[in-house]
Amino acid sequence: MANAQVQNIPNGDEDFVPIPGMEEASLKIFQSQVLLPFSLENGNVHAFLGPFVGQNKKKFGNTLLPEDTSTLPFIHSAKIDLSLFNDTTKIFRAFPPVKDRHFQWLLRVENAMKSSWSETGILDFIQLAKFDLHLFDPQMLLSAIFFWNRETRAFEFPCGFICPTLLDIAAITSLPPVGDRFYAGAFEEEISIKELLITWDKKTYLAFINAHVGEPGTIVSPSEHIAFLMYWLSACIFCTPSLQVPKYYYALAQALHLKKKICLSKLLLASLYTYLDEASESLSRESGPRNLSGPLWLLQLWLNSIFERKLSLT
Repeated sequence: MANAQVQNIPNGDEDFVPIPGMEEASLKIFQSQVLLPFSLENGNVHAFLGPFVGQNKKKFGNTLLPEDTSTLPFIHSAKIDLSLFNDTTKIFRAFPPVKDRHFQWLLRVENAMKSSWSETGILDFIQLAKFDLHLFDPQMLLSAIFFWNRETRAFEFPCGFICPTLLDIAAITSLPPVGDRFYAGAFEEEISIKELLITWDKKTYLAFINAHVGEPGTIVSPSEHIAFLMYWLSACIFCTPSLQVPKYYYALAQALHLKKKICLSKLLLASLYTYLDEASESLSRESGPRNLSGPLWLLQLWLNSIFERKLSLT
């Protein structure tokens, strides 16, 4: 160690001693005995035992389930490309659009369907669409996704495993954690899709709004209500990667229009888990597009609530 070369940290005045080259046996002794000093703001000097080890080295294992190394969190990758943080607007382009785009349509439909939404249990949840959910912290979201394990469906934070739960969804969205299960074919098509005046060739969000919003002073028809619910589910809730209103949300929109007691909280949580899996896998790819979609706005709100004190939000 006496002959080790001393180098300066690029952005500081302190010096450090690099780990010298040595054989494995000697390196183990070095790692167990060397002290790394660090200073506190009050001037007191302390020390870590052993050299600093990269945080991306996995230090614990899952003792309950067999572990698949291909699904380990991105934070444990041998190499992390920090250029991911350069263009976060493109990565998170599927976030809910600005509220001004749909605000007037929301107010129009709400005035007519407020009691129906209340009976269905989605009135409070729809109020989130009145806020700009596209305002988010991309660095926080990406950093959190770095710790997502696609096998355990949990964040492997240094403090332990943690993940959003159904009760978390209920607390954040006011959606009840119980209700009817929804899946393809769960409900009969009581209103034929051919009977509704829905323009399917206008799928982009703005074009869909312009094609289906009713004139001021007119009655909100079933077609307009279902069209609004389809837009809301696509753009504000599940955040489709295509930035369009797909036809497959018709069945769910129709069920909500008919006041079916759908358990949206379970659908939302399942969707969040699915898209977290896709986001983690996308970050692990060496090449290809990395456009993240899904209800990541919910992840942002969940992180805010979990780390409320650390973020000084109160």
